[in-house]
Amino acid sequence: MYDVIVVGARCAGSPTAMLLARQGHRVLLLDRASFPSDSPVSTHLVHPPAIMRLERWGLLDELRASGCPPIHEYGLECGPVDLMAPLPPAGGVTVAYAPRRRVLDDILVRAAVAAGAELREGVSVQELLTDPDGTVVGVRGRGREGSVVEERARVVVGADGTRSRVARLVGATSYLARPPLLTSYWSYFGGLAVKDVPTFRARHRYAFAWPTNDDLVLVGMAWRSADFKRLPGGADDVFLPALQEIAPAFAERLRHAERAERWMSGSVPNFFRTAHGPGWALVGDAGYSRDPCTASGITEATRAAELLADALHDGLAGVRPMAEALADYQRRRDAASRPYYEYTCDFATLDDYPPDVLELLDAATRSEPHARGLSGLFAQTTSPQEFFSIESMARLLTGPAGGGLTHWRLRALRALVGGPAGRTRLARGLGQRLVNGRLGPLGSYLSSTPSSPRPS
Repeated sequence: MYDVIVVGARCAGSPTAMLLARQGHRVLLLDRASFPSDSPVSTHLVHPPAIMRLERWGLLDELRASGCPPIHEYGLECGPVDLMAPLPPAGGVTVAYAPRRRVLDDILVRAAVAAGAELREGVSVQELLTDPDGTVVGVRGRGREGSVVEERARVVVGADGTRSRVARLVGATSYLARPPLLTSYWSYFGGLAVKDVPTFRARHRYAFAWPTNDDLVLVGMAWRSADFKRLPGGADDVFLPALQEIAPAFAERLRHAERAERWMSGSVPNFFRTAHGPGWALVGDAGYSRDPCTASGITEATRAAELLADALHDGLAGVRPMAEALADYQRRRDAASRPYYEYTCDFATLDDYPPDVLELLDAATRSEPHARGLSGLFAQTTSPQEFFSIESMARLLTGPAGGGLTHWRLRALRALVGGPAGRTRLARGLGQRLVNGRLGPLGSYLSSTPSSPRPS
């Protein structure tokens, strides 16, 4: 009898198992794969908040030793906007990495085993065991050789991805769901010097690149999913011409690079799922999935793992009832993730920015704190509420970077929030509504949500 069985041993499941085992709980970790192994449908990018956790867990030195190059700046080219800015800190960490999953997942799996979790590889969970009241009490599955695996636990955790079998078996409901917004082609290239993270957005396309292990660079291109279905050919036919249209200088560099692996393609649904019930919980992509355009899946997984491990420990140790602890886990997960979910879904529409918004973002690139803030939106070190707050916008509009603004809306907003009158509650409230009103769906969300602290 285990305290917890974790189904799925990658970047959400292994940290959950590791943290629980470190607190003295008996944990069984199951996965269909054997480690080390790759997970090709991954952006690899690990933002500073997740690097902060790896450091806190004592695993960062091992990641550094893998040869994966550090990343210090994120960028975006979009019309007049030409950003490349340092990453704001998360707990003092100002660096990101993009390790191959055969590297990162193996580090996490071995850390879980070193903490005392029992790992069984090559096990496919097919059923959940329940008691007469419907509470989940264990799992039944098959090993690689066809042997039956049946184990029991006080809680079963599904960390088995967006198509989670655990979520399906317990009937976990989805909410705030949206269909896949973007579909991408990507591969790995050698002989391409990319130090940080350049991205390019134009003509309803989005291109991205960042360095990973083995002196390779992941390069990808995303189209709106409906547009992707109408592409006149495969990746070899459409990738470089599309890149040439939105980032000609980078496309020319890519022409002289060598593709080292096959083309891959995919899209991701957007949803939150109910994250707990009697005897079960979900973590990582099993409980919350978002478009990979902001490359936040690994970062979100590590945060949720920490939140869930804390809640499970409280329930297992009798600090508070398990149902109460897991409900608090879901609440905290949603509060931390929802702003970035809305930002990601908004970004993934690839809608053209209005001229005044482009001018505002262009001005932000000339203000050091705001340039870092734009980088931090992608890196999850700056919340959308924080960056687009009227206080932040007022500092931008009335500072040196805002002096040359020409669009009448921005000049009117600067007049409203500049000077003593602009500090009144009425002026700030009106100014915030004017800002939010230009941000599309993200602005609608911000208007309905009070500002919240940056998640850890």
